[in-house]
Amino acid sequence: MENLITISIVIVFVAAILAGAPLFAVIGGGTVLLFGLVAGESIAVPVMEMCRLANAPGFIAIPLFIFAGYLFAESRSADRLIRFSEALTGWIPGGLAIVTVAACTVFTAITGASGITILACGGLLLPALVNNRYSEGFSLGLITASGSSGVLFVPSLPILIYGMVAGVDITELFIAGILPGILIVCLLAGFGVACGIGRQVPTTPFSLARLGAALWEIKWIAPLPFVVIGGIYTGIITVGEAASVTAVYALVTECLIYREISAKKLVTVAIDSMVMVGAILIVLAVALGLTNFLVDVQVPQRLVAVVSAHVSSKILFLLLLNIFLLIVGCLMDIFSAIVIVVPLVAPVAATFDIDPVHLAIIFLANLEIGYLTPPVGINLFISSLRFDIPIVRLYRMVIPFLALLVAALLLISYFPALSLWLVELSGKRVPVLQF
Repeated sequence: MENLITISIVIVFVAAILAGAPLFAVIGGGTVLLFGLVAGESIAVPVMEMCRLANAPGFIAIPLFIFAGYLFAESRSADRLIRFSEALTGWIPGGLAIVTVAACTVFTAITGASGITILACGGLLLPALVNNRYSEGFSLGLITASGSSGVLFVPSLPILIYGMVAGVDITELFIAGILPGILIVCLLAGFGVACGIGRQVPTTPFSLARLGAALWEIKWIAPLPFVVIGGIYTGIITVGEAASVTAVYALVTECLIYREISAKKLVTVAIDSMVMVGAILIVLAVALGLTNFLVDVQVPQRLVAVVSAHVSSKILFLLLLNIFLLIVGCLMDIFSAIVIVVPLVAPVAATFDIDPVHLAIIFLANLEIGYLTPPVGINLFISSLRFDIPIVRLYRMVIPFLALLVAALLLISYFPALSLWLVELSGKRVPVLQF
């Protein structure tokens, strides 16, 4: 009887989502029904999970990083960043491709949203790439792929949420994401350079004066990544303190120094950013309630038993895990995926002796690629709407970049040292695991 009720509720879930019902309402309402009708427990459990989320370590970092990201997105920081990157690398064949990847990576990292990056930077970068003899297809593919390339870098919001949900040290996750993130950036930028050389794109002679002028423009923003990353890496500041520093720094530079955000606009930015915070947190809260139900009915233990009975190789498990997570990343938003899927996957991964930090980077890299995985990767829809390109045509444009990212994912999955070497070097964890 319980199985029949559960299946009926799941069918209602799917029908509600397809009908366009808000995700938090579907998950929250379904969780209440599951607890009340299947588990026979109090329907107050989901509400208790909301309270637990509010008291979670690192919780305060989420609204602060989002607020800072909105401040940077509403200013002309993207323009300044692109001009500096072009002055630094414009003399390299394919230098504009490097500019595109670097600018999108940094902007995604500081804003916490790849969609905002495509909207804010795409309009500047696409004409420049096309004017430099890159094909429209290559240019659109590069911008769409680069939009999610900052997920593994400080102050990545998905890393924060993963650490809170999985109970993994967030500082370790930020450190672990550095080398895999650099690998992804280098592959995308290297492909751009190779295409630039092949198409004989024009270069801009290096000018120290031009570089100095561009550097002077970003002199107030440039120190921020080094302060935040250096502070977290050395343990001088916690993640919450880093978020506070970032928010105050963004407020001072954009409102008082550059004066690009007026008092009236600041109110609008604050409201918009907190609406985003509320949207994310309500989904997280109800998803945590659903996770609690799944744990109560021993779904993770059943998954462990099923996987252990059919999969004996760690290599095969990682391959299946990557396939599964790519599908999840394609179909589900990254925050819901983290909250719902991580508690199910982590116990299974533990049976194969996969380090929790390594698993986190694999998980996030998969969801990063899921942003541009056909047919419903969210970045594909954003690019399609932003540049007025049929989404089916965009599928073909992103395939080469998708192949590169999958290659990076395999390296990240099967070479744990990429994720764990810097963590070990910092003295925060046990020695690196090897296959």
